[in-house]
Amino acid sequence: MYRMGGIVSSGLFLFLFLSSSGVFAITPEEETNIRIYREISPCVVNIVSTTISYDFFYNPIPETGAGSGVIFDRKGHIVTNYHVVEDAQRLDVTLSDGSKYEAEIVGIDPGNDIAVIRIKAPPDRLKPIPLGDSGSLMVGQKVLAIGNPFGLENTLTVGVVSSLGRTMKSVDGRLMHGIIQTDAAINPGNSGGPLLDGEGRMIGVNTAIFSPVGASIGIGFAIPVNTVKKVVPQLIEKGYVSRPWLGITGQSVDPQLAELLGLSSPGVLVAEVFMDSPADKAGLMGASRYLRIGNLLVAVGGDLIISFDNKKVESMDDLNEYISGHDVGDVVEVGVIRNGRETTLKVKLEEMPRG
Repeated sequence: MYRMGGIVSSGLFLFLFLSSSGVFAITPEEETNIRIYREISPCVVNIVSTTISYDFFYNPIPETGAGSGVIFDRKGHIVTNYHVVEDAQRLDVTLSDGSKYEAEIVGIDPGNDIAVIRIKAPPDRLKPIPLGDSGSLMVGQKVLAIGNPFGLENTLTVGVVSSLGRTMKSVDGRLMHGIIQTDAAINPGNSGGPLLDGEGRMIGVNTAIFSPVGASIGIGFAIPVNTVKKVVPQLIEKGYVSRPWLGITGQSVDPQLAELLGLSSPGVLVAEVFMDSPADKAGLMGASRYLRIGNLLVAVGGDLIISFDNKKVESMDDLNEYISGHDVGDVVEVGVIRNGRETTLKVKLEEMPRG
């Protein structure tokens, strides 16, 4: 077992830390933390983004921001948050050994706040991070975070999984599901860095904090690594994520609104069906007119979606979540109420058009 002694002086006070054997002992848990830090910190990079804004006289003003990232493979691919690289005119990456490289954006997924960038570095300088399984996490499980909070490179913090299955809105307004909550200290600059399990495997990408003061108060959030495993190969191959698409705009109908409209169930009123979309090919019907109820304009006359693949639909959030759980090409059953009668339509989901 490793042991160490220490003397700390502060002003007029002198503190001597001794174990029963005369030195300060490192506990087994601390040994684990030290081992994980030594093994994983070379997998974590510092990212500095440069954006250009303009003053009143249209003079360009460079502005910089900092974040973290993880090495994904020896080809130079690095995973980080989309919001770390958003609108960047230049990206500079610093490895743990101090070497610096300019990076290019390979692919972005604003809906999951994930981006992949690439640097041209020698493979022997790149240590890919080991990936774990976020699907088997439990509340109370120990986690560690490594990143660059406030530009302080290679900082380690320790905590636990505080909760699972949180929902957050991404930068493009989509709902991100299955978010991991942790009390490990995460601050500005940690974004894009890894959340690790007790074996040093990445189980999440740190993305946000809840804080009234702009710094950690013990409520941090991470994107599950299983999401990373799903989208990153697509970002590397295509530069974007292929998502299933139904092809409608809709309006959530809660029980109160359903009662006002004389509908027998809550659900999603189909407002518009896009031409040649999966919904159009399956025969879903959009609204024929709009009805004003107080300050609310409601699309009526079309189908009311009440189920999707045998799951009850009560809002657009429900519907979007169920759609995102499928793959392009899947055939699903959509239950609707049309003219007071329930019917089921089969829909083959297609790839969402880009833009």
